[in-house]
Amino acid sequence: MRILDLGSGTGMWARAFIDWYDIEVAAVEPSEAMRARSMHQPVVHGDAERIPLDDGSVDAAWISTVIHHVPDLNRAARELRRVVRPGGPVLIRSAFAGRHQAITLFRYFPEAIRVLDTYPSVADVEAAFTAAGFVTVGLEQVPQVTAASLREAATALRHEAHTPLQLISDDEYAAGLARLRKAAQRETGPVVDALDLLVLT
Repeated sequence: MRILDLGSGTGMWARAFIDWYDIEVAAVEPSEAMRARSMHQPVVHGDAERIPLDDGSVDAAWISTVIHHVPDLNRAARELRRVVRPGGPVLIRSAFAGRHQAITLFRYFPEAIRVLDTYPSVADVEAAFTAAGFVTVGLEQVPQVTAASLREAATALRHEAHTPLQLISDDEYAAGLARLRKAAQRETGPVVDALDLLVLT
């Protein structure tokens, strides 16, 4: 089995898929800096609108937290239709517009919701992929432990590390960080977030 990791970034997911399932991963990443530091090699240059793979050459595609960086969803959907074999799934893991409730970050940084709401919605993505011949087979929220505690989350948080935080003002970031640190003094237990997983074939 061969899977496409589209927008592979640091190679974390590519490496995980190989370790978990012993499958082949074709990693595609547009950023030269990310390709250079990737823990998975080789990584080829490309993006969702220009995937440098042959027709029908992968059994599935994995797209994690990058769909909001794709300028032309329709073109990307057509490219994925080209490279993924018929019947193969495309799995899109993301925070989608209007679906922030299960993500802890937005509880303390509500100003960042306006940034999230500029992201594609589930309906936006489904419309583009339906036009390319895909059918939605599932949408579910998948929980994950993001940090061992709010205190750990507050300590590790970086303004530049999250796109929604990058696009709020410094004052809004400072106010949100103060809210987070205050909550961390009284709340215990792990931080559990849920991102959506949209599956199309």
